[in-house]
Amino acid sequence: MLERYEDWLERGSYKDSRLLHSDKSDRIQVCPSHLGQGYRQEIPLRDDLSLVIENYRLDRNLVIDIPSHNSFVAFGFPLTGADARHSLFDVCFGLREIHIKQSQQQIFNVEIVFKQSTTAIYLQEFMARLFPQTLDIAEQVIRSIYRYRKGYSSSNTKEMLERVLQDTISVDSHSSQATLEQVLSGTVYPEIQDIEYARHNLISATMERVIGQILSCPYQGTTRRAYLKQKALNLVTLYFEEGMLRSRLNKSDLNYIYQAEKILKSQSINPPTTEMLAKQVGTNRFKLNQGFHQVHNTTPFGYLRNYRLRKAKRLLMTSELSVEEVAAAVGYKSRSNFAIAFRQQFGVNPKVLQMQVRQEVS
Repeated sequence: MLERYEDWLERGSYKDSRLLHSDKSDRIQVCPSHLGQGYRQEIPLRDDLSLVIENYRLDRNLVIDIPSHNSFVAFGFPLTGADARHSLFDVCFGLREIHIKQSQQQIFNVEIVFKQSTTAIYLQEFMARLFPQTLDIAEQVIRSIYRYRKGYSSSNTKEMLERVLQDTISVDSHSSQATLEQVLSGTVYPEIQDIEYARHNLISATMERVIGQILSCPYQGTTRRAYLKQKALNLVTLYFEEGMLRSRLNKSDLNYIYQAEKILKSQSINPPTTEMLAKQVGTNRFKLNQGFHQVHNTTPFGYLRNYRLRKAKRLLMTSELSVEEVAAAVGYKSRSNFAIAFRQQFGVNPKVLQMQVRQEVS
């Protein structure tokens, strides 16, 4: 396990011929030859805003332990890899993170990163566009992190959000050693898959044009920085205005989806069939599948699968259960089937993840 995110990269040069465009002020890092090949280019646009271009391929899987202590929000636009053609919203609350990077995948990604005071602004904008039930989950996450940090809660979600993002956490402090899996309860943690669905959105044709303009920037110096800043902010606006556009389901349609979710979660070990589930919530199989796709971009049983695997991930990282016991606890009768599903979802074998986490604790 690599201890820091930067450990898988080495210092590079802005004169690297692989860069599409560059400037002396850019921070260039390259992937060492024993791990793979490629680069990471960070372009500072203002004190609280950076543009990142990543283009690399790893020869082996990496599990990176990040004792993060700086909060940020990021908008990612992967052009290749597992999330290709999907825009992503990400937020770091300053918690420790086990980051998994998969081998044999060409990663080409444009990312816009906000730090300092602007993090709260963009997180609030993201939350304002969530479905009501997903918003409630997001507020539970913020409340849990705030309570973990402060030892008490507050009735003001906005205040808690701002305090959580503004807190500076010492690398050696107790707070920097906890992961989200440890901070959130076993009830709340699996629920964050709803936020995962909400933060993944298709890259529109307009977004693609702006990304192309960023990658082919013809300017240098201060003009380059001003041009890229304008395009980066434009891309963020498009993420909210085009990427997060949701199908306008009426209240009754949303209610049967929420009811179906509750049934699947409460009966996750022995779930009903899709037909039975649809009947229980007062709709038909076609409308149920359609509704889940509109809200979560997956089927009811794709939703259940992800819920089970997220529960399993938390158990692997926080309990003393064996892999076999974890698999059984989330409804898998076969350890091999569980391992395959887990590896497909998270990019790492469950036993490897468990051993790495336990090794770090010891």
